[in-house]
Amino acid sequence: MDEIKKDFPILQDKNITYLDSGATTQKPIQVIGAIEEFYKRQNANPHRGAYSLSMEATEVYENTRDKIAKFINAKHREEIIFSKNATESLNLIAYSYGMENLKKGDEIVLSIMEHHSNLVPWQKVAKVTGASLNYMYVNDNFELSEEEIESKITDQTKVVGITHVSNVLGTINPIKKVIQQAHKKGAVVVVDASQSIPHMKIDVQDLDADFLVFSGHKMLAPLGIGVLYGKCELLNQMNPFLMGGDMIEYVYEQETTFAPLPNKFEAGTQNVEGVIGLGAAIDYLNNLGYNKIQQIEKDVISYAKQELSKLDYLTLYLTPNEDNHSGVISFNIKGVHPHDVASILDSEGVCVRSRKSLCTAIDEVFRCGFYLSCEFLFL
Repeated sequence: MDEIKKDFPILQDKNITYLDSGATTQKPIQVIGAIEEFYKRQNANPHRGAYSLSMEATEVYENTRDKIAKFINAKHREEIIFSKNATESLNLIAYSYGMENLKKGDEIVLSIMEHHSNLVPWQKVAKVTGASLNYMYVNDNFELSEEEIESKITDQTKVVGITHVSNVLGTINPIKKVIQQAHKKGAVVVVDASQSIPHMKIDVQDLDADFLVFSGHKMLAPLGIGVLYGKCELLNQMNPFLMGGDMIEYVYEQETTFAPLPNKFEAGTQNVEGVIGLGAAIDYLNNLGYNKIQQIEKDVISYAKQELSKLDYLTLYLTPNEDNHSGVISFNIKGVHPHDVASILDSEGVCVRSRKSLCTAIDEVFRCGFYLSCEFLFL
């Protein structure tokens, strides 16, 4: 791991142990260098000019789209839409698909583990359309059982939202089972892969995901860049979420026609340097290899669990099934507020996250609703 750490300047400049990759990952020099090179050599607005520098910027921008399509095994490059982050991608789906396709009597089903980003937009959709919002709950092992999946996804279900890996519990959800059950009932599935994509290989065709989103900043890329994957047949049926430059085909005084995919959903000047950085982050992950990533993380997590379990004043919240757990360890110190624990650890150079749980049902797990979490990312 020491060799890998050398790639991360902030870990050389500061005497810290960074255990908050669930909030954002640190950036390797390869990503920082790619962004610097773009601004030094290629800076122009893609798709906006016929001069060579703009065409060069367009090429590196679109080449990254191809790289991402290959990275997640999308069938078509046009299925890759750039966004600000996973939150924006999820809002796009909720507004452009959910608002247009749901009605009273329909059901939206989410897991109780969802991040706010994949929960609050669907609350809005439910209120506007009259659809009902239902939840799949976790069992005592913090997992979704097959019985829960089958009982909650019904003939009335039209949309299922599911996080691949919980950023609270680290549980790896059985998304293939969820997708199979949803498709059996005629529903579409929105997968939040933000917490999983730094840790494991994702194949959207193998999963048969209808939509899948992730944020670059959780996988070594810059802040402010995200990806929405959607099947072409669904994206083509959807109306744009944002209107403006570069997403139009023709503009008349009273009406406008929209550009084909992927431009239809990419209004305005994009975060081009973020896209470039995301491409460099993908190269870094591919060069390191997911087998190596998973072996390092398995060793670290196993050691952390072993040592933390020895502390009788500490309560761990994670599934006992090691094969069903990734990266995140959440815990409480008995009798001490998590904010105080985080501050004490910070004084020793250890960066952990003190946070409030995501929803009332999870509050019941964490008692007062506050807890500490660490995420280990091969460093």
